[in-house]
Amino acid sequence: MRIILFGPPGVGKGTQAKILSSELKIVHIATGDILREAISRGSELGKKAKTYMDRGELVPDDVVIGIIQDRLKESDAKNGFILDGFPRTLPQAEALDKVFEKAGIKIDRVVSMEVDKNVLMKRLTSRRVCRNCGSIYNLLVDKLEDSKCPKCGGELYQRDDDKQETIERRFEVYQKQTKPVREFYSKKKMLVEVDGIGEIDEITKRLKKALK
Repeated sequence: MRIILFGPPGVGKGTQAKILSSELKIVHIATGDILREAISRGSELGKKAKTYMDRGELVPDDVVIGIIQDRLKESDAKNGFILDGFPRTLPQAEALDKVFEKAGIKIDRVVSMEVDKNVLMKRLTSRRVCRNCGSIYNLLVDKLEDSKCPKCGGELYQRDDDKQETIERRFEVYQKQTKPVREFYSKKKMLVEVDGIGEIDEITKRLKKALK
């Protein structure tokens, strides 16, 4: 099975993609991961990506598409894959469509994890990270007696991208960019929307039902 999975920041795409990858025996391809892999391997596209990332700039679409194209040629992607968090814009979706067409790849499902903005805001602003070991907690579900990490005793802090004003901007950008992407795949009769609110196993069940 070949799946594209997208949703707003903090909806749990990465968590669900890993679960589905394990259960469906298909590879999980996250764009951030493959960018880092390409850079660590020192591939030509990886070197190009690094020059932009070192300057704090977004990696151009053609470079990202090229890296994804190379990744899809690897043997572990032949039986299927979950593409996590890409495409994010209409030009990316159109370019990726050409890559799939050229490679003879047919996407089975495009899944959009939907979540209410207010619920997402509450979830993300409650997230805390340990400065020492990097463990992530959520004040809504984790019973923390103080501001120390239960694992190592390190200080817990709120990341800048988990603050309300930042989340507001990220959500607005996401909605603006992905609306045409949803329409693009909806016209192709490939899009399914899944409620991204609830316990992890509940959301997994919804996703698996949507993929049938």
